[in-house]
Amino acid sequence: MGTPEMTSLRSTSPWLSKVPEITIWFWIIKILCTTVGETFADFVNVELGVGLAPTAIIFTVITAVVLTVQMRLRRYVPGAYWLTVVAMSITGTLYTDLLSDQAGVPLWVSAGVFSVLLALVFAIWFNKERTLSIHSIVTRPREAFYWLAVLVTFALGTGLGDWTLELTGWGPGVSVLLPLVLIGVVTALWRFGANPVLAFWIAYILTRPLGANIGDWLGLIPAEGGVGLGTLLTSIIFLAAILATVVYLSISKTDVIEHVSGKTTPEASPARQRTALGILAAVAAATIALLAYTSSLPHASALAEKANAPSCGPGSAKLTPSEAQQAAQAHFPSSNIAEFRTIASDTLALVNKGDQAAAAARATDLETAWDNNQAALNAADCAAWTYIDKEIDPVLSAVRSRTPNQATEQKALTTLLTTLGGA
Repeated sequence: MGTPEMTSLRSTSPWLSKVPEITIWFWIIKILCTTVGETFADFVNVELGVGLAPTAIIFTVITAVVLTVQMRLRRYVPGAYWLTVVAMSITGTLYTDLLSDQAGVPLWVSAGVFSVLLALVFAIWFNKERTLSIHSIVTRPREAFYWLAVLVTFALGTGLGDWTLELTGWGPGVSVLLPLVLIGVVTALWRFGANPVLAFWIAYILTRPLGANIGDWLGLIPAEGGVGLGTLLTSIIFLAAILATVVYLSISKTDVIEHVSGKTTPEASPARQRTALGILAAVAAATIALLAYTSSLPHASALAEKANAPSCGPGSAKLTPSEAQQAAQAHFPSSNIAEFRTIASDTLALVNKGDQAAAAARATDLETAWDNNQAALNAADCAAWTYIDKEIDPVLSAVRSRTPNQATEQKALTTLLTTLGGA
Protein backbone atom coordinates (compact mmCIF):
# COMPACT_ATOMS: atom_id res chain seq x y z
CA MET A 1 0.00 0.00 0.00
CA GLY A 2 1.74 3.15 -1.14
CA THR A 3 1.27 6.84 -0.35
CA PRO A 4 2.03 9.06 -3.38
CA GLU A 5 3.01 12.67 -3.00
CA MET A 6 0.19 15.11 -2.37
CA THR A 7 2.22 18.26 -2.91
CA SER A 8 5.52 19.25 -4.47
CA LEU A 9 8.57 18.99 -2.27
CA ARG A 10 11.29 21.56 -1.93
CA SER A 11 13.70 20.93 -4.79
CA THR A 12 16.57 22.01 -2.58
CA SER A 13 15.90 19.43 0.15
CA PRO A 14 19.28 18.21 1.47
CA TRP A 15 17.97 14.79 2.56
CA LEU A 16 17.01 11.62 0.82
CA SER A 17 13.79 10.06 2.11
CA LYS A 18 14.09 8.98 5.75
CA VAL A 19 11.49 6.21 5.44
CA PRO A 20 11.25 3.03 3.33
CA GLU A 21 9.26 2.50 0.18
CA ILE A 22 5.86 0.98 1.01
CA THR A 23 6.16 -2.55 -0.31
CA ILE A 24 4.96 -5.91 0.97
CA TRP A 25 8.18 -6.04 3.02
CA PHE A 26 7.11 -2.90 4.87
CA TRP A 27 3.89 -4.50 6.08
CA ILE A 28 5.52 -7.85 6.92
CA ILE A 29 8.18 -6.28 9.10
CA LYS A 30 5.65 -3.84 10.62
CA ILE A 31 3.52 -6.77 11.83
CA LEU A 32 6.64 -8.52 13.14
CA CYS A 33 7.51 -5.38 15.10
CA THR A 34 4.03 -5.04 16.61
CA THR A 35 4.10 -8.68 17.72
CA VAL A 36 7.41 -8.12 19.49
CA GLY A 37 5.94 -4.97 21.05
CA GLU A 38 3.31 -7.11 22.76
CA THR A 39 5.32 -10.17 23.74
CA PHE A 40 8.57 -8.52 24.82
CA ALA A 41 6.74 -5.93 26.93
CA ASP A 42 4.90 -8.79 28.68
CA PHE A 43 8.12 -10.73 29.14
CA VAL A 44 9.98 -7.86 30.82
CA ASN A 45 6.99 -6.68 32.83
CA VAL A 46 5.55 -10.02 33.98
CA GLU A 47 8.03 -12.85 33.44
CA LEU A 48 11.06 -10.92 34.69
CA GLY A 49 8.94 -9.23 37.37
CA VAL A 50 10.26 -5.73 36.56
CA GLY A 51 6.82 -4.16 36.89
CA LEU A 52 4.77 -2.04 34.51
CA ALA A 53 5.95 1.45 35.47
CA PRO A 54 9.69 0.62 35.60
CA THR A 55 9.40 -1.22 32.28
CA ALA A 56 7.72 1.82 30.71
CA ILE A 57 10.50 4.09 32.01
CA ILE A 58 13.22 1.77 30.68
CA PHE A 59 11.74 1.63 27.20
CA THR A 60 11.00 5.34 27.12
CA VAL A 61 14.72 5.93 27.61
CA ILE A 62 15.59 3.29 24.99
CA THR A 63 13.16 4.87 22.53
CA ALA A 64 14.63 8.32 23.12
CA VAL A 65 18.14 7.00 22.42
CA VAL A 66 17.31 5.10 19.22
CA LEU A 67 15.11 7.96 17.98
CA THR A 68 18.00 10.39 18.48
CA VAL A 69 20.23 8.16 16.36
CA GLN A 70 17.53 7.85 13.69
CA MET A 71 16.91 11.61 13.58
CA ARG A 72 20.61 12.36 13.13
CA LEU A 73 20.81 10.27 9.97
CA ARG A 74 20.33 12.00 6.61
CA ARG A 75 18.93 9.02 4.73
CA TYR A 76 16.94 5.86 5.31
CA VAL A 77 18.97 3.15 7.06
CA PRO A 78 16.92 -0.07 7.54
CA GLY A 79 18.57 -1.11 10.82
CA ALA A 80 18.11 2.25 12.53
CA TYR A 81 14.61 2.80 11.16
CA TRP A 82 13.18 -0.57 12.17
CA LEU A 83 14.93 -0.55 15.55
CA THR A 84 13.08 2.70 16.21
CA VAL A 85 9.80 1.09 15.17
CA VAL A 86 10.39 -1.88 17.51
CA ALA A 87 11.21 0.43 20.42
CA MET A 88 8.14 2.58 19.77
CA SER A 89 5.96 -0.50 19.45
CA ILE A 90 6.98 -1.66 22.93
CA THR A 91 6.77 1.83 24.43
CA GLY A 92 3.38 2.66 22.92
CA THR A 93 2.00 -0.63 24.22
CA LEU A 94 3.30 0.13 27.71
CA TYR A 95 1.78 3.62 27.75
CA THR A 96 -1.69 2.21 27.13
CA ASP A 97 -1.13 -0.56 29.68
CA LEU A 98 -0.09 2.07 32.24
CA LEU A 99 -3.35 3.93 31.75
CA SER A 100 -5.57 0.84 31.89
CA ASP A 101 -3.74 -1.40 34.37
CA GLN A 102 -1.98 1.10 36.61
CA ALA A 103 -4.22 4.17 36.54
CA GLY A 104 -7.48 2.24 36.07
CA VAL A 105 -8.53 4.26 33.00
CA PRO A 106 -11.18 2.34 30.99
CA LEU A 107 -9.91 1.14 27.64
CA TRP A 108 -12.59 3.04 25.74
CA VAL A 109 -11.40 6.24 27.40
CA SER A 110 -7.73 5.63 26.58
CA ALA A 111 -8.66 4.71 23.00
CA GLY A 112 -10.63 7.95 22.75
CA VAL A 113 -7.79 10.01 24.21
CA PHE A 114 -5.23 8.59 21.79
CA SER A 115 -7.65 9.04 18.88
CA VAL A 116 -7.99 12.73 19.68
CA LEU A 117 -4.23 13.05 20.18
CA LEU A 118 -3.54 11.40 16.81
CA ALA A 119 -6.04 13.72 15.11
CA LEU A 120 -4.27 16.71 16.67
CA VAL A 121 -0.86 15.44 15.49
CA PHE A 122 -2.18 15.05 11.94
CA ALA A 123 -3.90 18.45 12.02
CA ILE A 124 -0.76 20.29 13.16
CA TRP A 125 1.43 18.27 10.80
CA PHE A 126 -0.77 19.12 7.79
CA ASN A 127 -1.12 22.75 8.80
CA LYS A 128 2.66 23.13 8.99
CA GLU A 129 3.73 20.96 6.05
CA ARG A 130 0.62 20.73 3.83
CA THR A 131 1.06 16.97 3.43
CA LEU A 132 0.77 13.80 5.49
CA SER A 133 2.42 11.58 2.89
CA ILE A 134 5.27 9.54 4.28
CA HIS A 135 7.01 9.93 0.91
CA SER A 136 7.63 13.52 1.96
CA ILE A 137 9.77 12.76 5.04
CA VAL A 138 12.83 14.69 3.87
CA THR A 139 13.10 17.38 6.57
CA ARG A 140 13.57 17.18 10.32
CA PRO A 141 10.16 18.75 11.21
CA ARG A 142 8.35 16.27 8.98
CA GLU A 143 10.27 13.39 10.48
CA ALA A 144 9.43 14.59 14.00
CA PHE A 145 5.73 14.68 13.13
CA TYR A 146 6.02 11.26 11.52
CA TRP A 147 7.57 9.56 14.57
CA LEU A 148 5.15 11.24 16.95
CA ALA A 149 2.27 9.91 14.85
CA VAL A 150 3.85 6.42 14.81
CA LEU A 151 4.14 6.36 18.61
CA VAL A 152 0.53 7.46 19.07
CA THR A 153 -0.72 4.86 16.56
CA PHE A 154 0.91 2.11 18.62
CA ALA A 155 -0.75 3.36 21.80
CA LEU A 156 -4.08 3.78 19.99
CA GLY A 157 -3.87 0.36 18.35
CA THR A 158 -3.18 -1.21 21.74
CA GLY A 159 -6.19 0.49 23.27
CA LEU A 160 -8.52 -0.45 20.41
CA GLY A 161 -7.28 -4.04 20.31
CA ASP A 162 -7.57 -4.58 24.07
CA TRP A 163 -10.97 -2.90 24.16
CA THR A 164 -12.16 -5.26 21.42
CA LEU A 165 -11.03 -8.27 23.46
CA GLU A 166 -12.71 -6.86 26.55
CA LEU A 167 -15.98 -6.33 24.68
CA THR A 168 -16.08 -9.68 22.92
CA GLY A 169 -14.22 -12.16 25.11
CA TRP A 170 -12.72 -13.62 21.93
CA GLY A 171 -9.79 -15.96 22.29
CA PRO A 172 -6.38 -15.15 20.80
CA GLY A 173 -6.96 -17.18 17.64
CA VAL A 174 -10.35 -15.70 16.76
CA SER A 175 -9.22 -12.18 17.66
CA VAL A 176 -6.70 -12.23 14.79
CA LEU A 177 -9.50 -12.36 12.22
CA LEU A 178 -11.11 -8.95 12.74
CA PRO A 179 -8.03 -6.74 12.14
CA LEU A 180 -6.93 -9.08 9.34
CA VAL A 181 -10.26 -8.72 7.54
CA LEU A 182 -10.30 -4.95 8.07
CA ILE A 183 -6.77 -4.60 6.68
CA GLY A 184 -7.89 -6.62 3.65
CA VAL A 185 -10.85 -4.28 3.13
CA VAL A 186 -8.66 -1.19 3.42
CA THR A 187 -6.17 -2.66 0.93
CA ALA A 188 -8.93 -3.42 -1.56
CA LEU A 189 -10.33 0.10 -1.21
CA TRP A 190 -6.86 1.60 -1.69
CA ARG A 191 -6.52 -0.30 -4.94
CA PHE A 192 -10.01 0.85 -5.93
CA GLY A 193 -9.14 4.49 -5.40
CA ALA A 194 -9.35 5.44 -1.72
CA ASN A 195 -7.21 8.32 -0.52
CA PRO A 196 -3.78 6.66 -0.18
CA VAL A 197 -2.70 8.66 2.87
CA LEU A 198 -5.91 7.83 4.74
CA ALA A 199 -5.68 4.15 3.73
CA PHE A 200 -2.04 3.96 4.85
CA TRP A 201 -2.62 5.32 8.34
CA ILE A 202 -5.75 3.22 8.92
CA ALA A 203 -3.81 0.09 7.95
CA TYR A 204 -0.88 1.23 10.11
CA ILE A 205 -3.14 1.44 13.16
CA LEU A 206 -4.81 -1.92 12.44
CA THR A 207 -1.51 -3.79 12.21
CA ARG A 208 -0.99 -3.11 15.93
CA PRO A 209 -3.91 -5.25 17.21
CA LEU A 210 -3.19 -7.82 14.48
CA GLY A 211 0.42 -8.25 15.56
CA ALA A 212 -0.47 -8.23 19.25
CA ASN A 213 -3.15 -10.90 18.79
CA ILE A 214 -0.70 -13.07 16.86
CA GLY A 215 1.76 -12.67 19.73
CA ASP A 216 -0.86 -13.64 22.31
CA TRP A 217 -1.93 -16.65 20.25
CA LEU A 218 1.65 -17.91 20.00
CA GLY A 219 2.65 -17.06 23.56
CA LEU A 220 -0.34 -18.11 25.66
CA ILE A 221 -0.65 -21.63 27.03
CA PRO A 222 -3.00 -24.10 25.25
CA ALA A 223 -5.50 -23.87 28.12
CA GLU A 224 -5.99 -20.22 27.13
CA GLY A 225 -6.32 -21.00 23.44
CA GLY A 226 -2.70 -20.32 22.56
CA VAL A 227 0.14 -22.33 21.07
CA GLY A 228 2.21 -22.21 24.25
CA LEU A 229 5.53 -20.87 22.97
CA GLY A 230 5.73 -18.32 25.78
CA THR A 231 6.54 -14.62 25.54
CA LEU A 232 10.33 -15.07 25.52
CA LEU A 233 10.50 -17.68 22.74
CA THR A 234 7.92 -15.79 20.66
CA SER A 235 9.92 -12.57 21.06
CA ILE A 236 13.15 -14.32 20.06
CA ILE A 237 11.55 -15.87 16.96
CA PHE A 238 10.09 -12.57 15.79
CA LEU A 239 13.22 -10.55 16.61
CA ALA A 240 15.20 -13.05 14.54
CA ALA A 241 12.71 -12.66 11.69
CA ILE A 242 13.01 -8.87 11.92
CA LEU A 243 16.80 -9.10 11.88
CA ALA A 244 16.78 -11.40 8.85
CA THR A 245 14.40 -9.09 6.99
CA VAL A 246 16.44 -5.99 7.84
CA VAL A 247 19.63 -7.70 6.62
CA TYR A 248 17.90 -8.62 3.37
CA LEU A 249 16.59 -5.09 2.85
CA SER A 250 19.99 -3.60 3.68
CA ILE A 251 21.62 -5.75 1.00
CA SER A 252 18.92 -5.67 -1.67
CA LYS A 253 17.87 -2.03 -1.09
CA THR A 254 14.45 -2.95 -2.49
CA ASP A 255 12.73 -0.52 -0.13
CA VAL A 256 15.03 2.49 -0.63
CA ILE A 257 13.55 5.59 -2.20
CA GLU A 258 16.53 6.85 -4.14
CA HIS A 259 15.05 10.07 -5.46
CA VAL A 260 12.21 12.25 -4.24
CA SER A 261 10.92 14.48 -7.01
CA GLY A 262 8.28 17.13 -7.18
CA LYS A 263 6.12 15.04 -9.47
CA THR A 264 2.81 13.81 -8.17
CA THR A 265 1.43 10.36 -8.83
CA PRO A 266 -1.99 10.48 -10.49
CA GLU A 267 -4.76 9.85 -8.00
CA ALA A 268 -8.11 8.20 -8.51
CA SER A 269 -11.05 10.27 -9.59
CA PRO A 270 -12.92 12.25 -6.90
CA ALA A 271 -15.95 10.04 -7.51
CA ARG A 272 -13.96 6.90 -6.67
CA GLN A 273 -12.48 8.54 -3.60
CA ARG A 274 -15.94 9.50 -2.36
CA THR A 275 -17.25 5.99 -3.02
CA ALA A 276 -14.32 4.45 -1.15
CA LEU A 277 -14.84 6.84 1.76
CA GLY A 278 -18.51 5.85 1.92
CA ILE A 279 -17.59 2.16 1.96
CA LEU A 280 -15.05 2.80 4.73
CA ALA A 281 -17.76 4.51 6.79
CA ALA A 282 -20.13 1.58 6.21
CA VAL A 283 -17.45 -0.92 7.24
CA ALA A 284 -16.74 1.11 10.38
CA ALA A 285 -20.44 1.13 11.26
CA ALA A 286 -20.71 -2.62 10.65
CA THR A 287 -17.66 -3.24 12.86
CA ILE A 288 -19.16 -1.18 15.68
CA ALA A 289 -22.45 -3.07 15.34
CA LEU A 290 -20.60 -6.42 15.46
CA LEU A 291 -18.72 -5.42 18.60
CA ALA A 292 -21.88 -4.12 20.26
CA TYR A 293 -23.75 -7.34 19.48
CA THR A 294 -20.89 -9.56 20.65
CA SER A 295 -20.54 -7.52 23.82
CA SER A 296 -24.21 -8.17 24.66
CA LEU A 297 -23.62 -11.93 24.64
CA PRO A 298 -22.53 -13.79 27.80
CA HIS A 299 -18.77 -14.12 27.82
CA ALA A 300 -15.78 -14.11 30.12
CA SER A 301 -13.31 -11.27 29.70
CA ALA A 302 -9.96 -12.95 30.11
CA LEU A 303 -8.28 -9.62 29.41
CA ALA A 304 -10.01 -7.89 32.30
CA GLU A 305 -9.25 -10.75 34.67
CA LYS A 306 -5.61 -10.72 33.60
CA ALA A 307 -5.39 -6.97 34.16
CA ASN A 308 -6.92 -7.23 37.63
CA ALA A 309 -4.77 -10.19 38.67
CA PRO A 310 -1.61 -9.31 40.56
CA SER A 311 1.72 -10.38 39.07
CA CYS A 312 3.55 -13.14 40.91
CA GLY A 313 6.94 -12.18 39.56
CA PRO A 314 9.46 -14.32 37.64
CA GLY A 315 8.53 -17.92 36.93
CA SER A 316 4.89 -17.61 38.01
CA ALA A 317 3.55 -18.99 34.73
CA LYS A 318 5.99 -21.91 34.49
CA LEU A 319 4.35 -24.43 36.82
CA THR A 320 3.69 -27.88 35.40
CA PRO A 321 0.19 -29.36 35.88
CA SER A 322 1.43 -31.65 38.66
CA GLU A 323 3.23 -28.77 40.39
CA ALA A 324 0.12 -26.62 40.23
CA GLN A 325 -1.98 -29.45 41.67
CA GLN A 326 0.48 -30.06 44.51
CA ALA A 327 0.75 -26.34 45.29
CA ALA A 328 -3.02 -25.92 45.39
CA GLN A 329 -3.49 -28.96 47.63
CA ALA A 330 -0.72 -27.78 49.96
CA HIS A 331 -1.57 -24.09 50.26
CA PHE A 332 -5.28 -23.63 49.54
CA PRO A 333 -7.95 -24.45 52.15
CA SER A 334 -9.34 -27.91 51.52
CA SER A 335 -12.89 -26.54 51.78
CA ASN A 336 -12.24 -24.18 48.86
CA ILE A 337 -10.70 -26.92 46.73
CA ALA A 338 -13.67 -29.18 47.49
CA GLU A 339 -16.14 -26.43 46.55
CA PHE A 340 -14.46 -25.70 43.22
CA ARG A 341 -14.15 -29.39 42.45
CA THR A 342 -17.83 -30.01 43.20
CA ILE A 343 -19.00 -27.13 41.00
CA ALA A 344 -16.71 -28.21 38.14
CA SER A 345 -17.92 -31.82 38.44
CA ASP A 346 -21.54 -30.68 38.42
CA THR A 347 -20.90 -28.56 35.35
CA LEU A 348 -19.25 -31.45 33.51
CA ALA A 349 -22.16 -33.75 34.36
CA LEU A 350 -24.64 -31.19 33.00
CA VAL A 351 -22.58 -30.78 29.83
CA ASN A 352 -22.54 -34.56 29.35
CA LYS A 353 -26.34 -34.60 29.75
CA GLY A 354 -26.72 -31.84 27.17
CA ASP A 355 -28.31 -29.41 29.64
CA GLN A 356 -26.47 -26.35 28.39
CA ALA A 357 -28.50 -23.73 30.25
CA ALA A 358 -27.94 -25.40 33.61
CA ALA A 359 -24.26 -25.95 32.82
CA ALA A 360 -23.84 -22.25 32.01
CA ALA A 361 -25.52 -21.30 35.28
CA ARG A 362 -23.25 -23.67 37.21
CA ALA A 363 -20.21 -22.23 35.46
CA THR A 364 -21.27 -18.81 36.72
CA ASP A 365 -21.35 -20.30 40.24
CA LEU A 366 -17.75 -21.39 39.68
CA GLU A 367 -16.77 -17.90 38.56
CA THR A 368 -18.45 -16.33 41.58
CA ALA A 369 -16.88 -18.73 44.07
CA TRP A 370 -13.44 -18.27 42.54
CA ASP A 371 -13.67 -14.46 42.50
CA ASN A 372 -14.97 -14.33 46.08
CA ASN A 373 -11.87 -16.21 47.29
CA GLN A 374 -9.35 -14.50 45.02
CA ALA A 375 -7.63 -12.37 47.65
CA ALA A 376 -7.08 -15.19 50.14
CA LEU A 377 -6.00 -17.79 47.58
CA ASN A 378 -3.69 -15.41 45.78
CA ALA A 379 -2.03 -14.50 49.04
CA ALA A 380 -1.64 -18.20 49.92
CA ASP A 381 0.07 -19.14 46.62
CA CYS A 382 0.12 -16.61 43.82
CA ALA A 383 1.64 -18.96 41.24
CA ALA A 384 -0.94 -21.70 41.85
CA TRP A 385 -3.76 -19.16 41.83
CA THR A 386 -2.56 -17.76 38.50
CA TYR A 387 -2.28 -21.23 36.97
CA ILE A 388 -5.79 -22.30 38.00
CA ASP A 389 -7.22 -18.89 37.05
CA LYS A 390 -5.93 -19.46 33.52
CA GLU A 391 -7.65 -22.86 33.45
CA ILE A 392 -10.98 -21.45 34.62
CA ASP A 393 -11.14 -18.89 31.80
CA PRO A 394 -11.47 -21.52 29.02
CA VAL A 395 -14.16 -23.28 31.05
CA LEU A 396 -16.24 -20.12 31.28
CA SER A 397 -15.73 -19.27 27.62
CA ALA A 398 -16.59 -22.79 26.42
CA VAL A 399 -19.63 -23.44 28.62
CA ARG A 400 -21.17 -19.98 28.16
CA SER A 401 -20.46 -19.80 24.45
CA ARG A 402 -23.37 -18.87 22.18
CA THR A 403 -22.44 -21.88 20.02
CA PRO A 404 -21.09 -24.39 22.57
CA ASN A 405 -18.98 -27.35 21.52
CA GLN A 406 -19.35 -30.29 23.88
CA ALA A 407 -15.85 -31.66 23.21
CA THR A 408 -14.29 -28.28 23.97
CA GLU A 409 -16.33 -27.95 27.15
CA GLN A 410 -15.39 -31.44 28.31
CA LYS A 411 -11.71 -30.87 27.63
CA ALA A 412 -11.62 -27.56 29.54
CA LEU A 413 -13.52 -28.97 32.52
CA THR A 414 -11.45 -32.18 32.64
CA THR A 415 -8.23 -30.16 32.60
CA LEU A 416 -9.47 -28.01 35.50
CA LEU A 417 -10.69 -31.02 37.48
CA THR A 418 -7.32 -32.72 37.05
CA THR A 419 -5.58 -29.73 38.62
CA LEU A 420 -8.18 -29.65 41.41
CA GLY A 421 -7.59 -33.36 42.06
CA GLY A 422 -10.99 -34.47 40.91
CA ALA A 423 -10.28 -36.43 37.71
